[in-house]
Amino acid sequence: MKSSRFHPDTIDAIREQADIVDVVSDYVALKKQGKDYQGLCPFHDEKTPSFTVSPSKQFYHCFGCGAGGNVFKFLMELGKQSFSEVVLDLAQRYQVPVKTLEPEQQEEIQRELSQREQLYEILAVASNFYQHVLYQSQGKTALEYFQEERKLEKETIASWGLGYAPQGWDTLYRYLVEQKRYPVGLVEEAGLIQQRKSGNGYYDRFRDRAMIPIKDAKGRVIGFGSRTLGNSEPKYLNSPETPLFDKSKTLFALDKARDAIRKEDQVIVVEGYFDAIALHSVGIKPVVASLGTAFSQDQIRQLLRYTESKQIIFNFDADQAGITATKRAIGEVEPLVYAGQVQLRILNLPGGKDADEFLHQSENAAQQYRQQLETAPLWIDWQIQQLVTDKDLKQADQAQQVMNEMVKLLHHIQTPTLRSHYLRHCAEILSQGDSQQVSLYTESLRQALRKPQAKAPSQTSKQKQIANFPTASQLLGQAEALLLRVYLHCPRYRKQITQTLEEKELFFSLSPHRWLWQKIVQLEETDDFSRDHQENNRLLRQLENEMIQTPEQEKLVRSIIYLQETTRTDLQRPGLVVQAAIATLEQTACEKQKHYCLQQWLDASNDEQTIHYYMEEFYEVQRRLEHLKQQRQFSINDIINLTN
Repeated sequence: MKSSRFHPDTIDAIREQADIVDVVSDYVALKKQGKDYQGLCPFHDEKTPSFTVSPSKQFYHCFGCGAGGNVFKFLMELGKQSFSEVVLDLAQRYQVPVKTLEPEQQEEIQRELSQREQLYEILAVASNFYQHVLYQSQGKTALEYFQEERKLEKETIASWGLGYAPQGWDTLYRYLVEQKRYPVGLVEEAGLIQQRKSGNGYYDRFRDRAMIPIKDAKGRVIGFGSRTLGNSEPKYLNSPETPLFDKSKTLFALDKARDAIRKEDQVIVVEGYFDAIALHSVGIKPVVASLGTAFSQDQIRQLLRYTESKQIIFNFDADQAGITATKRAIGEVEPLVYAGQVQLRILNLPGGKDADEFLHQSENAAQQYRQQLETAPLWIDWQIQQLVTDKDLKQADQAQQVMNEMVKLLHHIQTPTLRSHYLRHCAEILSQGDSQQVSLYTESLRQALRKPQAKAPSQTSKQKQIANFPTASQLLGQAEALLLRVYLHCPRYRKQITQTLEEKELFFSLSPHRWLWQKIVQLEETDDFSRDHQENNRLLRQLENEMIQTPEQEKLVRSIIYLQETTRTDLQRPGLVVQAAIATLEQTACEKQKHYCLQQWLDASNDEQTIHYYMEEFYEVQRRLEHLKQQRQFSINDIINLTN
């Protein structure tokens, strides 16, 4: 789209109505942490959440890679979109009227917005057409397929909008283009017709197929799934990707399942359309289906918006293809599982049946399915079981192979108690019931998990001298530690620190410092710690009980809570420490933001509005930096020198 200059009223209206938590939740699994939300950063790979979204500030920030900004910047960076494209998307999402500074561009923008609405309309009309044909004489075979082979009631067929695409090469084309007068280009863009190879004319994409409409989360038809009723290939055929439909980001039945997912606080993922329809029809409603492709992180993030406890159950087929699909899906969700963002279970139904087959085997199959859900193993138990399937552990080479794979799996488990549990569990499997062998296998697994400590290379005297001068990162760490130390041990400065951090939108960058600050905020939200010494001691004791970090992190945090001779000296001038620490945090944040805006400015060579956006941000940050340098009286280096 040609670059557009939007009227300031449009930008302000979008900024007021677009909720950053709502937008970010489409891409990141967020979990409430005090006043803010936290999740895995979408801009870099990580296993420990360092991405924070503040609903009060309408701002996001990653402590790992430094990404941060408002809702516009989030979508620009994540989707590699221009500012203009983001404005249009948000305007449509939040129903904000679009005005531009150049009147001649107004019509162009309205055409683009109108085009999407027309695509929705064309797909809805096509869906009604397929439903109508299903009950005509030519749809008899399809109706029998739904009722007799799939055992679907008339009400179910109607509520899911199932239909039939007739055999003719251009029946839908003639209906939509010649009778309804929709532009042929839009009908093609909706994925309903294709141009002939000769270039002369069009033909229907779906012919002689049972049709299943695919809807977005709002219940609007965005595409179709279909199944052949004869011997033609492929057996299943989906709509192609269109401006409305991306199968890697779409989940079948989400529009019907999302309320149930919220209510039952879990979601079941199946492979096929009819698995999902069958489960819904017997009252098991928190169910969605993938669309014949590998389950993606985009689909996972969508689901996690609706379940607070982040419970996902994969119920794929138990044949080899289903096992492979399950393993692929686990691979997508693993980072979230290891980070504690997802509770994942795996359900393989008895006899290798899929959900649709299982539900038709007996009258009480629905109750049996619920029982299977309750006993579905955690993903790691399922994976361990897969490792030993078809393996003879009495054979030394196979036992060693299984053990090596177990070590790879256990290596990712960072929680000590959970790792100990699975160490014992794996040892019991390997020992094959021989109690005397359990301890031997446990120790063997434990030794295999230990990583040898690599010796640091020796430094030259020159390197040692350089190391004595703190880097910008070290200064930032010292500033954060000093600020937390003053907060904990000098209660009268707490209000000043909290207000300054909020006003300047500053964060603790180092993970142990950030963890400690979040714990402080959580404790103060549930208790009133006054300024007297006794209450202050109670806060410190509660923080001590919250120690759940790694040994390295715990050591660092304890150095803040427990005072030594040198750290007591810092507290003799808390006002100066706070001033210097805040200045360091602010300058570091500005330097990062300045560098980032400059890079984005240079990269946005083809979009005037994006260039303008980042140029203004760059100069604004530059002004803030100059002001900081003029106002600053003490730095962290000054404080360190005074201490020394």
